[in-house]
Amino acid sequence: MTKVAASSLRKGAVVDMDGKLYVVLTAENIHPGKGTPVTQLNMRRISDGVKVSERWRTTEQVERAFVDDRNYNFLYQDGEGFHFMQPETYDQVVVSEDVVGDNASWLQDGMTVQLSTHEGVPIAMELPRLVTFEIAETEPAVKNQTASSSYKPAILTNGARILVPPYIAAGTRVVILTEDGSYQERAKD
Repeated sequence: MTKVAASSLRKGAVVDMDGKLYVVLTAENIHPGKGTPVTQLNMRRISDGVKVSERWRTTEQVERAFVDDRNYNFLYQDGEGFHFMQPETYDQVVVSEDVVGDNASWLQDGMTVQLSTHEGVPIAMELPRLVTFEIAETEPAVKNQTASSSYKPAILTNGARILVPPYIAAGTRVVILTEDGSYQERAKD
């Protein structure tokens, strides 16, 4: 295990507190006008799934647990969980639904994700920053409406609901930011 500054922790990092492992769900650095900057971490205890919230000064040292981060390809989902394959060794691993969490809607066949394992057990998953999906349905475009006006609701082929600019029509492929599910741009393919 190594010590790192609290401000360097990001979503998916694994920390050791009092001999228990926690995966970081959200990390926010707060810089008040007066006082010491702090890092607010929302974490989930890996052993039992209990969520905790911790606050450290940004310069404080935190024990980061040693985890094995490797790229895996998503294969499929069934009653057991989400199945991934390590492309070099062809080893397959099943990841439980609580580890995948909200990321499940962004998974696509063959997508490469980074899985963090501790002693062979998957504990965290990191998706690619951007993914491409097709718009399944949205309101029709209105003539002479500019891109700077308000966004309209749309439904992707995976069932997720997002907001898109008014000129985007059904059947258009768009790039989505996986962190918050927001529209980024029209796909260039």
